[in-house]
Amino acid sequence: MFDRQGEQTLKAAVSRYPIVTLTGPRQSGKTTLVRAAFSDYTYVSLELPDEREFAAKDPKGFLAQFDGPVILDEVQRVPDLFSYIQVLTDERHRPGQFILTGSHNFLLMQQISQSLAGRCAVLHLLPLSLSELEGRQPIAPHMLGHRLSIMKRVGRRPPRLAELLFTGLYPRIHDQRLPAREWLSNYYQTYLERDVRNALNVGDLETFRRFAQLCAGRNGQLLNYSALASECGVTHTTARRWLSILEASFLIALLRPHHRNFGKRIVKTPKLYFLDTGLLCMLLNIRTAEELHHHSARGALFEAFVFAELYKNFMHSGESPPLYFWRDVSGHEIDLLLDWGDQLVPIDVTSSQTLSGETFRALRFWRTLRRQPKAPAALVYGGEQAVQREDVMVYPWCDL
Repeated sequence: MFDRQGEQTLKAAVSRYPIVTLTGPRQSGKTTLVRAAFSDYTYVSLELPDEREFAAKDPKGFLAQFDGPVILDEVQRVPDLFSYIQVLTDERHRPGQFILTGSHNFLLMQQISQSLAGRCAVLHLLPLSLSELEGRQPIAPHMLGHRLSIMKRVGRRPPRLAELLFTGLYPRIHDQRLPAREWLSNYYQTYLERDVRNALNVGDLETFRRFAQLCAGRNGQLLNYSALASECGVTHTTARRWLSILEASFLIALLRPHHRNFGKRIVKTPKLYFLDTGLLCMLLNIRTAEELHHHSARGALFEAFVFAELYKNFMHSGESPPLYFWRDVSGHEIDLLLDWGDQLVPIDVTSSQTLSGETFRALRFWRTLRRQPKAPAALVYGGEQAVQREDVMVYPWCDL
C-alpha cells in the first residue's frame, strides 16, 4: 500500500463535516485509502447486489442497521439514499457520520447538490503522484520559481522517465507489478461498459472509443470542438457532452487560459490534457516504453505528466488548482501559470535533457512583456539535476 497525500486532508474533513465524499476515477485507491484511514468505521460496498437491493428497497432500514459511522462505497448506485442520509445527519449534529465514495463524479455531484449541500465536504483522489510512488513529500507549489528543490531520495526510486510515461500511475499496476498496457486496456474497456454505457446511455461505444482516441491525439493542444466533432462524425453538442463525460470521469482535465491582458490579444480556448500518461499511451497505441524515445507525442506526453503532477498536488490537498496557461495570437506561450492572486509564476515545460539559451526564450518573452526581468519563473525538464539558469529555477521531472 502507498502512503497517500490526501489522507491528512481526508481526516481533517471528517473531523469537521458530518459527510465527506471522496470521488475519483476507478482504481485510483479510494476504497483502500478510506478503509485504512478509518478502520473503525463499518464498511459497505453498494457494488454488492444484495446490499444494493436492501438499500434501494428499504433505505431507512438499511441505514438503521449502523450504530456508528459508516463508509458507503459506490454510493451513487442507490440515489434514494442521499435524502435519508441528509435527515440522519441533521438529527445527529456531529461530524464524521458518513464517508461516501464513488467513481461517477457526474452522478455523485448531482445528488450532493440536490440533497447534501452545506453538509458535505467533497474531495478527489486521482491516481498516484510521483512523490507517492516514491514514498516522499511532493514539491511545495509555492516553492516553484522561488527556490530550488533539494530532494532526499529515500524508499522507492522512480522508473526511468520513458517507462513512467508509458506505465502511468494507477496504483494497482505498481503495487502488483502488472503489465501496464494489458491492465490499462482492460481498465478502459470496463470504463466504457460500466461508466459510459450503463450510467450515461451512450449507445454507440465504438464511436465514443474513437472520440476518446481523437482526444488523445489532441492532448496538450487547444480544444476545437467543431473539428473534433467533425472528425468523429458526431454533432457539436454531442462532442461537448462526451468531453464532459471524460472530464467528469477524471480521465482528462481542461486547462483554462489566463485572461489577464498585457497589451496583447490572447487565446481564450482551453487546452486538453489526459491525467494519466499510461492511459494516454494506450489510446495512442504506443506499445512499448522504447517507442517514446523517438515518438512524435513524447513532448506532449511529458507536458501532460508535468501538468498532472501539479494538478494532483493541489487536488490531494483539497485545493482547487490555480493552474492556467497563456498564449497570444502570435504564438508566444507559457505552458503553465500559477496564479497566487497577487503574483503569477510562469512554468515552462520541455522534455529535453539539455538546457540551451533557446530553452528559456518563452520565459524571457514573458518577463519582458510583464516588465519584470527578475520575476519568479520555473522550468521543468527531462533531466535529473536541479539548477538555476538565467534567474530561472530549473526542476528535474523526478522532483515533482
